[in-house]
Amino acid sequence: MTSVLRTRSLPGLLAALVLAALTVLWAVPAPASAATSVSRIAEALRESPVYVDPAASAQLSSGDAAALAEQIEDADKALFVAVLPADQPTENLLRNLRTATGVTGLYAVRVGDRFDAGADSSVLPRTAVRNLVASVGGESDAKNQLDDFADQALANMGGSAPASWGSSSDGGGVPAGALVTVGAVLAAGGVGAYTLVRRNRRRQAEEQRAALEKLRVVVDEDITAFGEELDRLDFHPAEPGADDAMREDYEHALDSYEKAKSFMAAARQPEEVRAVTQALEDGRFSLARLAARREGRPLPDRRPPCFFDPRHGPSTTDATWTPPSGAPREVPVCAADATRLADGRDPVMREVDTDQGRRPYWDAGPAYGPWAGGYFGGGLLPGLLVGTMLGSMMTTPAYASDYGPDSGYEGGDISGADFNSDDFSGGFGGGDFGGGGDFGGGGF
Repeated sequence: MTSVLRTRSLPGLLAALVLAALTVLWAVPAPASAATSVSRIAEALRESPVYVDPAASAQLSSGDAAALAEQIEDADKALFVAVLPADQPTENLLRNLRTATGVTGLYAVRVGDRFDAGADSSVLPRTAVRNLVASVGGESDAKNQLDDFADQALANMGGSAPASWGSSSDGGGVPAGALVTVGAVLAAGGVGAYTLVRRNRRRQAEEQRAALEKLRVVVDEDITAFGEELDRLDFHPAEPGADDAMREDYEHALDSYEKAKSFMAAARQPEEVRAVTQALEDGRFSLARLAARREGRPLPDRRPPCFFDPRHGPSTTDATWTPPSGAPREVPVCAADATRLADGRDPVMREVDTDQGRRPYWDAGPAYGPWAGGYFGGGLLPGLLVGTMLGSMMTTPAYASDYGPDSGYEGGDISGADFNSDDFSGGFGGGDFGGGGDFGGGGF
């Protein structure tokens, strides 16, 4: 078995071992006549990451399919690839295939010369799937398309491979001696698995504690800076000219300050830092509204914080910025940084401590993902960070498993039909295969 034991409950791990062992003993090759049914495709994918329908063998040779399967297994990711003939029905194909396979993961399917994919959001976000599909959508050669898709997907998706991969069929009965041998192997494997699970859990807990302490320094600086803003405001609810709206904004800002301190004190995992910076962002917007009321200006629109340093407060406009060795993109900026950029100067960037010295937060590793995500929200942040270290790492296992939200099932877990069907809607599901969404596919 090529999959690597991952941190999961002992009963689930033993169940996977039993399933794999019984698959070795009883698995029987599916007859070619039933190969195009969804259930047969799913059965094959539970045993190997790549399935090529006999009627579509001209698209991908057995050697190329084996090489692709080996690449996926070596990466230990739950990427499922199916190559099907052009007349394969596509109505609800992605959703039905995910249901029949019952394994959390990323599903990529080529039907004739059309290609689409869908994934559980715990493995790969919808936007990432859509962009990956778009990036290979113009490739007509099946091998090149699937290889390119796999290269990019494996570098970005989270989770691990299902335990059932690597099983094989002996095509015959089950001798009693074989059952005894399997039982002994499972008993010994159970003890080893328990030891590995405990070791992995300790290691992960230590890594998360270290990441949280690194974040704590930055978050404490943010909380202190916000408290200083409240002091400089010098607002008194009973001062002349104060009205109920001003008092409400001020009270909301104070509540946000207290929430941020409380959330940080209670944080035990890096992901919990997101709630802290969300509270600070909300509090700074309340202060911006209060300042506008006191000065008689129009109330500001709700905008994300300044990209370069959220302590600058809510952004006032979008400006074009090009990171080193990156592509230009529009980012939200405060008025002062907008002026600096317009004058050809560098903005005032938020830097944090790293092993290589002080670096901008987007170039300091995945631990800062939750911190930035609380300020900018999950939907906005990936676009802002494209081409940066943090942007490239946020959808990897290092971020999704250690710093991402608790999604319940990780890639490779057996979840059966217990998954969000919206993750696999559109694309195949809508009957508009290869043309769903703004990116010409993606299954969303």
